[in-house]
Amino acid sequence: MADPLDMSGKVVIVTGGCRGIGRGIATRFLETGADVVICCRHEPDELPSADGRTAEFVGADVREPDQIERVVHATTERFGRLDVLVNNAGGSPPADSATASPKFSTAIINLNLVAPLLFAQRANAVMQDQPEGGVIVNIASVSGIRPSPGTAAYGAAKAGLINLTQTLAVDWAPKVRVNAVTAGLVRTEQSHFFYGDEEGIAAVGATVPLGRMADPSDIADVCLFLASPLARYVNGESIVVHGGGERPAYQDAAKNTHP
Repeated sequence: MADPLDMSGKVVIVTGGCRGIGRGIATRFLETGADVVICCRHEPDELPSADGRTAEFVGADVREPDQIERVVHATTERFGRLDVLVNNAGGSPPADSATASPKFSTAIINLNLVAPLLFAQRANAVMQDQPEGGVIVNIASVSGIRPSPGTAAYGAAKAGLINLTQTLAVDWAPKVRVNAVTAGLVRTEQSHFFYGDEEGIAAVGATVPLGRMADPSDIADVCLFLASPLARYVNGESIVVHGGGERPAYQDAAKNTHP
């Protein structure tokens, strides 16, 4: 039997694929033989590459519909098809829930919810016309399934993205499957901004049952599974990839009364 994880001949767009989780996802698909297009606002010094193959870059701000159109058009012009869209671009700096401005909150929701919807719409239009259809994977966050103190708009947008995934999976089946990867703590090149030095990163990782934060490749492998024939009957699902989550706070707060 053919390797179900061999993506040779497949065309993949990864938004925000220049760094962090997106770069890991782009690299993983390149390793499996796919042609990969990444889009970011600024071209990185070094594009994702693997096995002598390099991702194509299209500059774009995913919050702008005309720039989304440009990415999809450039991809189909170059490769003639689009098989997988990974809606990865997103994020948010911390903001006080009581004082965050309307402009800030709107921008965060546009980036993390509206942009994935618009990109998915454009990708779906291409995939519906292909005999093989296509796959869309939305990168969500545990911030969307638990409280998100300090990033209220981000958490709400990611919760919306999970619901959007379920809705589009119904609306666009059977030609296009839509799923989400709900990521937990992931170590990237920017982790020190949030967790401090190596000691701080290790301490945060120790709170995860598996003993570490995720690596971008951990998220990438789940994206690959969802894009592959192995997940042919997985649709409208949110796969939580968080290493077991977080210990219940009461376990650390309660005193151990047993001898």
